[in-house]
Amino acid sequence: MPKMKTRKSVKKRFKKTASGKLKHRHAFTSHILTSKGKKRKRQLRKRGYLNLTDQKRLSLMIPYL
Repeated sequence: MPKMKTRKSVKKRFKKTASGKLKHRHAFTSHILTSKGKKRKRQLRKRGYLNLTDQKRLSLMIPYL
């Protein structure tokens, strides 16, 4: 049976933690930052974690991560 292919775009956007969770960068951080509040921009700097249902879907896209 051949190896499964990894979706490279998904591999670049997500990292796996030691406990097995998938973390990602938040959206809406690149431009038009003047209309966003300080608190919102500060919270967007932190990494986000995927919920369990999305994590199961992504594990099919990145089987060897």
